[in-house]
Amino acid sequence: MVWILTGLANLLIGAFVGLCGVAGFLLPMFYTSVLKLDVAESLALSFAEFIVSGILGSVNYQKAGNLDIRFGIRLSMGSIAGAILGVTLNLIIPEEQVKVLLYLVVLLSGISILVRKDPKEEKKNGFQIHQNLLATFALGFLTGMICSLSGAGGPVLVMPLQVVFGISVRTAVGVALFNSIFIGIPAVAGYLAQCDVNTILPILILALVTHGIGVFYGSKKAVCVNQILLKRGIAIFSVLIAIWKLSEVWF
Repeated sequence: MVWILTGLANLLIGAFVGLCGVAGFLLPMFYTSVLKLDVAESLALSFAEFIVSGILGSVNYQKAGNLDIRFGIRLSMGSIAGAILGVTLNLIIPEEQVKVLLYLVVLLSGISILVRKDPKEEKKNGFQIHQNLLATFALGFLTGMICSLSGAGGPVLVMPLQVVFGISVRTAVGVALFNSIFIGIPAVAGYLAQCDVNTILPILILALVTHGIGVFYGSKKAVCVNQILLKRGIAIFSVLIAIWKLSEVWF
C-alpha cells in the first residue's frame, strides 16, 4: 500500500506541477502525514523531486517559448544563497515547529491562489523586476530561504510574485520551475546529510520516476487546460488539508 500511495501521489502531484506550476508543496505534507516520515526525510525526498520537475518542466516550457533563461539564472543566484540559509535554519528549529510552518505555508499558499485575480484582469505594474538585478536577487534569496526551510515548492511562491512584478503568467511558471532546480540542489544536499539514505532510497527512486512522468506529461498539456479552474481546485484542497493538520497540532 505504501508503494501504491507513493506512486499515485507523485504521479498526480507531478501532473499538477507540470500543468500549472503549483502543488509541489503538497509532497512534504504527504510524506509527513501519510507515510509518517520525519521532516528531514520528507524534505529530502520532496526537494529531489522538485529538481526533477524543474528540469523536465523547464525543457517543455523552453520549447514552448515560455522560459526566460537569463532572468531565471539571475533569480536562481539569489535562490541558492537563500536555500542554504533555509536548510541551516531548519537544523535549529524543532521538528514540530517546522511541521507547523509547513502547514501554514500550505494554508497561505492555497489562500493566495484563491484570492488572486485572473491574470488577464490584473493591471500591469510599472516596475519590471527582470530589469533590476538587485531586486531579482532579493526575490530569489527570500523565496529560496522560505521554500527550503518549509518544504514549499518554489513555484507556489515565485510564480505569483513574478506576475505581480510584470512577468507574463506562462513565463512566470517556466521561470519558477527552472528556479526550483537551484533551490532543490542545496536543500537536497542539506537534508540528505541528516538521513539514512539506504532507508529512503527505494522510496526515492519510485518517487522520482512517477513524479517525473507526471510533470513531463503535465507540462506538455499545460496549454490545453483551464489553469484558473485547476489552480482553484488545488487551492481549495490545500486549504482544507492544512486546516485539518493544524487542528490536529493545536487542538
